[in-house]
Amino acid sequence: MSTSTLTGLATYQEDIKKSRFIAMAGRVDEPAQALAFFAEHSVADATHNCWAYRIQDEYRFNDDGEPGGTAGRPILQAIDGQQCDRVAVLVIRWFGGIKLGPGGLIRAYGGVAAQCLRLADKAELVDEVWVDCACSFADMAIVQSRFAAFGARICDESFDGQGVRWRLALPRVNEQALAEQLGNLTRGQGQWRPVDGRLP
Repeated sequence: MSTSTLTGLATYQEDIKKSRFIAMAGRVDEPAQALAFFAEHSVADATHNCWAYRIQDEYRFNDDGEPGGTAGRPILQAIDGQQCDRVAVLVIRWFGGIKLGPGGLIRAYGGVAAQCLRLADKAELVDEVWVDCACSFADMAIVQSRFAAFGARICDESFDGQGVRWRLALPRVNEQALAEQLGNLTRGQGQWRPVDGRLP
């Protein structure tokens, strides 16, 4: 199943039984970015600033004083339900004098978060891998000309006496085909080595 992330900041506001809820969502690539997002957008005089983020297998949520499980977890479930990743969602609440009860809170926080994500501009996330590859100066132009067709982008480039060395990021599904292409174009002289580690 394909997952998406956001291409910009998304906001959504709804009043539920006199409580005002404002959801804000954005792309984050690491937990520190998510926490910075919440710190930047939280409203000090609001009754609650509840949040959740999902970055691949990592996630956290915070109820910020609401009854346990009624705010942060429903926000996280909204992120997962919308097939989003690398996303942080903050839901700010101003209490309006009418208690919503646990079920009402779960519906409110989850619903506002889901609607915010539904309305957001999204882009599909592609499962990428890093690869170090190298070839001679003689083969450099022809090899580099093929990268775009395989969705490969150059993250780093360096030169030595033998030729060029690239650090590439490319969709995992294209890795084998581009490796074969490099071998063919360089008559088996090119180097190709997958790199462990998560993409930036």
